[in-house]
Amino acid sequence: MNKTLRLMKPWDYFIITAVIMASFVPYLLFDTNNDENNNRESTDVIAVVKIDGEVVDKFNLSQVNESFEKTYYPQKGKYNIIEVAPGKIRVKEDNSPDQIAVRTGWISRPGEMSICLPHKLIVEILGVEENPLIY
Repeated sequence: MNKTLRLMKPWDYFIITAVIMASFVPYLLFDTNNDENNNRESTDVIAVVKIDGEVVDKFNLSQVNESFEKTYYPQKGKYNIIEVAPGKIRVKEDNSPDQIAVRTGWISRPGEMSICLPHKLIVEILGVEENPLIY
C-alpha cells in the first residue's frame, strides 16, 4: 500500500475528487426533473387499447373508482380480457400461446405498455395534460 501512495501525485488527488463529484451531477439534474413532474396536479393518466394499430378504447385511469373487465375479440377465435382498476390496467387473460401480455401484469405509469403480438393488441399508458392548449 505504501508503494501506491508514493506513486500518487498531488494532482491525482484533485482529479479523483473532481471525477467523484462530477459523477453526482446527473443524479442532481434528473432528480430535480422528477420532482417537477411528480408535483404536477393537472396530469391525467390515460390508458389506450389498440387492436391492429387502431384505437378501440380509452380509459382515464385517474377517474376509475372501481375495477371492471372488458373482453376484446381481435380476430375470430381469439380473445383478450382487460382488467381496469383505479390507477392501473392489465391484460388479465388471453388465449395467445406465449402469454407475454398477461405476464406483464399491471401497468400504471406513462410510457408503459402491455403487448400481445399474436392478437395485435397493445395497451399503452399516456400522460395527458388537462390544459386544452397543449393538445
